[in-house]
Amino acid sequence: MTDAGSSFSERFNYSAPDAEITVREDAPDVLRVGLTQLAYAADISGKALRELICAVLLKRPDYAHNWGAENVAREIDDLMSEAPWFKVYDIAERVHMEIGKHDYTGTRQDDFTRRLNQLFRENGIGWQIEDGKIMARGSEAFALATRDAVETMRAARTPTAANEVHEALRDISRRPHADTTGAIQHAMAALECVAREVSGSSDTLGPIINRLPLPAPLDAALHKLWGFTSQEGRHLQEGRDPQFAEAELVVTVASAVSVYLLRHRARSQQG
Repeated sequence: MTDAGSSFSERFNYSAPDAEITVREDAPDVLRVGLTQLAYAADISGKALRELICAVLLKRPDYAHNWGAENVAREIDDLMSEAPWFKVYDIAERVHMEIGKHDYTGTRQDDFTRRLNQLFRENGIGWQIEDGKIMARGSEAFALATRDAVETMRAARTPTAANEVHEALRDISRRPHADTTGAIQHAMAALECVAREVSGSSDTLGPIINRLPLPAPLDAALHKLWGFTSQEGRHLQEGRDPQFAEAELVVTVASAVSVYLLRHRARSQQG
């Protein structure tokens, strides 16, 4: 039986394919307009939305001239059009919070999250909302590796490593500019924590690699990754910050290798 309140595309599971991520440090018009419409769809009134947006932008609502519904809506459109790109994502977080204050059915926040993430995916916007927070959205491999890493690390009782991955995700999600150096440092710190746990050594990652249960040539590849991150994440060159794609790659690989090592240890202990 289908949900009578759902749309045609939802009932029959139609959706546009995910677009290639092309938007990072920007908030295109499709997002500014879409976010406004999603707020209205969640039953946030025009006046309440105007108050929310002005609070984020630290502006005073134009009560003197814009008191009617049409004028308020026009003011909202102007505010959203003129807002700095990163403030648009701040507004998205505040809208999610506002919805929760009156979400008596317990479904409106989830619906807002689902539809906003769909808007991001369909328009190649490299962000997503998780638990009310806007986070960087990477490739599918990035999403799977980081999610599996945190879950596996917690299950393996390596909370320090899990926290390092969490911090890497926070750094790569910073606005208006991602802290790519911090993301690399935290991702490799997570891998180092796992390597020490698996090997029983207190050495740094470099010397430990040869003692890890990694098949060749993956061990050699990990040595090269360690060298790259030591150069880019620790010994910074003036004017040379790691690119987002480079940080995404390091976080993905470090997370995946960590998961491999912890699962290998678990299988060895069972055997």
